[in-house]
Amino acid sequence: MDVLQLDVSGRPQAWITPREAALLYACDGVAWTLGRAVQVLRGGIQRTTGLQSRIEVHAIIAVRGAIPSRAWRVTPTLTNPKLFVRDRHVCAYCGGRFGFDTLTREHIIPTSRGGRDTWMNCITACRACNGRKGNRLPEEANMSLLYLPYTPSLHEDMILRGRRIVADQMEFLLASVPRSSRLHG
Repeated sequence: MDVLQLDVSGRPQAWITPREAALLYACDGVAWTLGRAVQVLRGGIQRTTGLQSRIEVHAIIAVRGAIPSRAWRVTPTLTNPKLFVRDRHVCAYCGGRFGFDTLTREHIIPTSRGGRDTWMNCITACRACNGRKGNRLPEEANMSLLYLPYTPSLHEDMILRGRRIVADQMEFLLASVPRSSRLHG
């Protein structure tokens, strides 16, 4: 179970391991936390008190430090696993729900015709529909889209990365995801 790392203003930065989070706690790098403690890490015995050191790692931690303003202008990286989750494993042409191995990244405007490999030009399609459409535009193939593509926000991107997300983390991330997102419901 990974820890959601935020910047001090509450923007998601990364998924980190509990051990990486413990290092931030030990170095006084944690500004604040949310959610319940998800793991307790124990250290050595203090010579003067005889007590064992322990760090409670929370599900969500905000780290101290400067916030690079350009970090929020970055478009999330497009990968097939994230694309398929964004589109709920549903083919944009036939509406069928498919497993990962039978889905493809479909370019609405084919790359051979100047289409780009971007969130706004890519949708999920089953192999049969992708093959049927081929190197044509949807209207040329007489195939219409059942849903439109969109670029996920950084909060959505954290969900799309396919981690095991605990309830506290999901509640925090979904609070900043637009209601129109396919990730709701």
